[in-house]
Amino acid sequence: MLKAISTLVYVKERLHPGLLDGLVRGGAQAIEIFAARQHLDYANRKQHVREIADWFRTSGIILNSVHAPLYADYEWGRTGAPQMNIASTDRASRIEAMDEIKRALELAEHIPFRFLVQHIGTTGESFDDRKFEAAMTSVEHLRAFAKPLGVRILLENTPNELSVPERLVEFIRAAHFDDVGVCFDFGHAHMMSDVQQAFETLKTYIHSTHVHDNNKSHDSHLWPGSGSIDWKQAMELLRSAPHTPALLLEIESDEKINPVEKMSEAFDKLEAA
Repeated sequence: MLKAISTLVYVKERLHPGLLDGLVRGGAQAIEIFAARQHLDYANRKQHVREIADWFRTSGIILNSVHAPLYADYEWGRTGAPQMNIASTDRASRIEAMDEIKRALELAEHIPFRFLVQHIGTTGESFDDRKFEAAMTSVEHLRAFAKPLGVRILLENTPNELSVPERLVEFIRAAHFDDVGVCFDFGHAHMMSDVQQAFETLKTYIHSTHVHDNNKSHDSHLWPGSGSIDWKQAMELLRSAPHTPALLLEIESDEKINPVEKMSEAFDKLEAA
């Protein structure tokens, strides 16, 4: 199973080759880049993107995926910028969100990657047929843009009514999105219902994962074993997935924990589960 990690663990810092080298020392065989402008200025192709592209080119490490941006500013919403929402019923804001996501997709011209992980709606968003249809239009547009770049769109199960497992399956089937898959987020599934039930519902669509833990009350992105997920069961489920998705850690930073040291321990525990 491919061992991978998201750069979310360093999202507050400027991404540079030294950080990526550390993740490799921790056991990562592949990387997911979290597309946040303060972390990787994906529109700055002459400098920042080139620096990161050179690292991938020389390291031989796979860029498994890019997480679509949540905000368009350089402060991750702290300036008051709204979270981007491809399910918005406001056409202008939806177009603005898609334009920003396409800038991140264009990373594939410099660093080839397989998947773009995309949210539908924002945290806690209620279901509405108009939002569902708006999201279908957005994903149709994004998948058409991504296909020539060699990128597949993966929808993530997130804590809102638009992205529960049953709705994601309905979304993909109703729109006949045969080339759209799912990034299965274990922590979100644990918060929203039951990991096993959610996994079985989405199983045939899962092409990548987000592995993190919580105690069901908060989306805390803890290291596996620091919350209440049954990781023995979770790993058995993951091994049963037909598309052999990456085991991809998506962990929030903690000043008290060295990610490079913790990664190796986390991978060993998961593989032994």
